[in-house]
Amino acid sequence: MRRLIVPFSFFALMLLAPAGIRSQPQPLALSLAGTYRGGIDLTQYWVSEKLDGVRARWDGSALLSRNGNRFNAPPWFVAGFPRVPLDGELWIGRGTFETVSGIVRRARAAGDDWGRVRFMVFDLPAEPADFTGRLRRLREIFAGVESPHIGLIEQFRVASHEELMAELDRVVSADGEGLMLHRGSARYRAGRTDDLLKVKRHEDAEAVVVGHLPGRGRLAGMLGALLVETPDGRRFRLGTGLSDAERRQPPPIGATVTYRYYGLTGNGIPRFASFLRVRRPE
Repeated sequence: MRRLIVPFSFFALMLLAPAGIRSQPQPLALSLAGTYRGGIDLTQYWVSEKLDGVRARWDGSALLSRNGNRFNAPPWFVAGFPRVPLDGELWIGRGTFETVSGIVRRARAAGDDWGRVRFMVFDLPAEPADFTGRLRRLREIFAGVESPHIGLIEQFRVASHEELMAELDRVVSADGEGLMLHRGSARYRAGRTDDLLKVKRHEDAEAVVVGHLPGRGRLAGMLGALLVETPDGRRFRLGTGLSDAERRQPPPIGATVTYRYYGLTGNGIPRFASFLRVRRPE
């Protein structure tokens, strides 16, 4: 009688698999925006408001962060969502990023806080059509959606740079962040692309805190400025935009912070940089 010899590793895998080994969440393949510089044919793009919310992907059954972690949205919040992948932002309103970020990143939903949030959709990533085709399909899908917790971001056209800037001024004057441009002929693709452009009066970037510089005068005994380092190794001080509470308990060394700036100096240092927020893990 022949005996079948099977390597131990096979049995180890068979025994371990039922125990529910969970692989680590993987970053999602999201389309990331470039920056609008002017000089392009704007008639080829769709325009929408840039919502300062928390980026999320609906995979048909769960809401996921950029890094693939699941948001703990209550079942009633996602009830009635379309069973197709959707790309969008968890959002409350203009100027409420910290509020919505605090709500959606909690391990447990607190009370009815999620009732203030809406998932605002701007793309249909699994659809093979170009953006104009994807938008047409999204409008068809949302015609049958009754949930108050999900919405479709308005997309419209402009004819010129002047018209685009007028719309940008209107949004910014109402405390909005800026605009987004989607190239109508573009397929959905992951990574940084000029098929998707952000239009803002300022730019945002991230840097790592490498030092705390003491304050003087009114700020004596508190933080005067953060010493930060960009991904390409440039260091500079970040001293404006911080509240007194943040100066008393500043972001720790090693934290990643988001800052706002208006172009670069001749030495490549962000001009008029100001602190916005600490980037929270997703």
